[in-house]
Amino acid sequence: MDTLIEKAKKIRLLTLDVDGVLTAGGMLYGQDGIEAKHFHVHDGQGMRHLLQTGVEIAIITACKSPIIKRRMEDLGVTHVYQQQTNKLIAYEDLKRKLNLTDEQIAYAGDDLPDLPILSRAGLAITVANAPKIMRQHAHMVTQKKGGKGAAREICDFIMESQGTYQTIIDSYLAR
Repeated sequence: MDTLIEKAKKIRLLTLDVDGVLTAGGMLYGQDGIEAKHFHVHDGQGMRHLLQTGVEIAIITACKSPIIKRRMEDLGVTHVYQQQTNKLIAYEDLKRKLNLTDEQIAYAGDDLPDLPILSRAGLAITVANAPKIMRQHAHMVTQKKGGKGAAREICDFIMESQGTYQTIIDSYLAR
């Protein structure tokens, strides 16, 4: 059986859920009824770095929000699937579009709607504060909670496993 590092070396696409992975899962509504989301800056930085190494990033989420669209545009993430009540459809579409196999895809989710993809992805990841059932079906459980740096941890782990993280560090040291 492949180790986590061996699994991560094969990854060409990191797919992430939003609420509970990129956010802490809280829902904030203003008096005007407009929703607000809180994204962690470290997660965004990790996603930018991973994209620089040639690993694609995709979002698959059940919700629909202009906030998600805006944040992903800011980060350069072009594969964004919103309103996905059956996330497996989007996952299969990504596989086809990018010509990838399951073992080349990492997926990070935090709750039962993510389970169908978690059971297929080559590197199945959940966050530290996910329900027990999710931790039981994941290859990797982050140390950080969702919305609190978990995505950065995942991105750094993939880059470290693929030997590309030092290039990112060196690019900052050379400035």
